[in-house]
Amino acid sequence: MNEEIRKIYDAIISAELEAAELIIHASGIMTEEKTCHRDVVTEYDRRVQELVVARLRESVPGACFFCEENALHDDLHAEHLFVIDPIDGTMNFVKGYNHSSISVAYVRCGVLTAGAVYNPYLKEMFSAVKGEGAWLNGRPIRAAETPLSENIFSLGTTPYEPETYDETFRLARIALEGSLDLRRGASAALDLAYVAAGRVGLFFEMALSYWDYAAGCLIVQEAGGICSTVDGTPLPMDGSRPSVLAGGKQAYADFRAKL
Repeated sequence: MNEEIRKIYDAIISAELEAAELIIHASGIMTEEKTCHRDVVTEYDRRVQELVVARLRESVPGACFFCEENALHDDLHAEHLFVIDPIDGTMNFVKGYNHSSISVAYVRCGVLTAGAVYNPYLKEMFSAVKGEGAWLNGRPIRAAETPLSENIFSLGTTPYEPETYDETFRLARIALEGSLDLRRGASAALDLAYVAAGRVGLFFEMALSYWDYAAGCLIVQEAGGICSTVDGTPLPMDGSRPSVLAGGKQAYADFRAKL
């Protein structure tokens, strides 16, 4: 890892750890609706994002940002771009479900280069650097190398977009019949990190934003797994909301063969 990337990687880790304290010590959480009653934001989403952005601006002067909150959407092909989801799994956070994450990806001239997904409740930091590998709390991780039939799988239900429900559950039936069981975590970033760590063999969701999957997909790929759309095409890095399919190579191939 060269010195510049090491500095940026360390800045991401440090910013996430500092911001996690806001999540852990949150109280009196109030919500505001965004697009619908299932799509909410809290003051902590904004505070976490503001802190992470401030720390990364200190470390990389002139950097651009593409973030979930406050419409901070800079040039996606900037030399230095950070893609941030301050609290992935906001509804879990609001309900005290204790399964949420902070997700930050560093994109250099349009290429995913580094990223980290932090679960403050379990103190688990999943991270990766392009070409260097993926880690959980500093230890190397690998995606599962076993068939789908020997794995559990996870999914996201895209709750803000009811038009996706039929296809989501059609695919869920296919995956369930070919696997050990189903899990639903409601934090896509953590679902992807769990694929990278081999905890689940497969994950899919019918529509995700760039901040939901940028860091997680890099971690999966650096752990030896595969990320694509459900159709098998490369994931776009243009701010759209594609479907996302990730898995260990064999589980991914087994699922795609059933479609």
